[in-house]
Amino acid sequence: MSLHDRPLAVVGVPGNRRLDLFLAAARAADLPEPVVVPWRDLASGPVALPEDALVRVDSPGGDVETERLLRGWTHDPDPYRAEGTADHHAGFRAALDRLARAVADTPGAHLVQEPEDLVVMSDKRRCHARLSRNGVPVAPALPGPVTDYASLRAAMTEAGWRRVFVKPRHGSSASGVIALATAPGGRIRAVTSTHLERGGGGSVALFNSLRLRTYTTEADVAAVVDALAPDGLHVERWVPKAGFAGRTIDLRVVVVAGRATHVVVRSSASPMTNLHLGNARGDLDALRTQVGPEAWGAATATAERAAAAFPRTLHTGVDLLVSPGWRAFTVCEVNAFGDLIPGVLHEGRDTYGEQLHALDTGRFPVPAPVSAAR
Repeated sequence: MSLHDRPLAVVGVPGNRRLDLFLAAARAADLPEPVVVPWRDLASGPVALPEDALVRVDSPGGDVETERLLRGWTHDPDPYRAEGTADHHAGFRAALDRLARAVADTPGAHLVQEPEDLVVMSDKRRCHARLSRNGVPVAPALPGPVTDYASLRAAMTEAGWRRVFVKPRHGSSASGVIALATAPGGRIRAVTSTHLERGGGGSVALFNSLRLRTYTTEADVAAVVDALAPDGLHVERWVPKAGFAGRTIDLRVVVVAGRATHVVVRSSASPMTNLHLGNARGDLDALRTQVGPEAWGAATATAERAAAAFPRTLHTGVDLLVSPGWRAFTVCEVNAFGDLIPGVLHEGRDTYGEQLHALDTGRFPVPAPVSAAR
């Protein structure tokens, strides 16, 4: 039975660009209009699904009410605050548990992403551990919990590391990430998208920003780390990145049903390559020509190995670091919702069309609908 004979349901934020692009891909494939389950509904309680539906989960981001419900807060959260990611993750996990129960209670319904996979991908410490267990190359990480700035510096000293990336355990989109470099003589430099504001009585607040900040005093760096630490931190050794066209780069590789299909070159003059921070897309064709098919194949194969650690999930967005000279590859993130790369096509399909194609052709097998047995 093809997708033309089976309903699709997607959990998403109405009006969000991600959801709009997925719906557009379904229309372009002449599929029945997917049923939209608003994230607000799932965040607040049980939801109903169509019988035999293939259910896809999109990002809950971009909606303040959803964020409030996921965090369990009685007030509206400030969408620009960097703190509170642990509360968000707990609500996200509870919502996915409700969705899994709804799927189990709906005849023939099936999730095309394993909920536990989404939870693990949204937990940098657990994701790093799963990748490592599966033989995927990852950056070395500090083994113990980092509870504050003092414990961070002590662990760095014990490991002999002067340069690290400090990441909120449950963060996304570079929120709260700190590229930290230390040097003899007490010199310190921290580059981050987090804006530090000090209030009365020694209070501290952190705000996400589209402009990178650089902090060079230990007091400021300690204030940022100490404010983020209660939500949990994951700390990795700083891995050097390859250069291209005068800038450092990494790759966002979208893997659909086991195949690396869509790639974006993220090019930056700073340690952060996220495109929403004002960085640019590099020339993919020129890069592939420069490095050659063997190195390119090794890079995409590494991304596919990372995605294979989540075999029951249709698609992932893998952030891949390439060493200078393209001799080694390091997976730094596997993103549950890393498929928003508009304008990049594979065999004429965007990332959302590719997911639908994989389902329609059986490349990503799903159980037959119960209606087929009637």
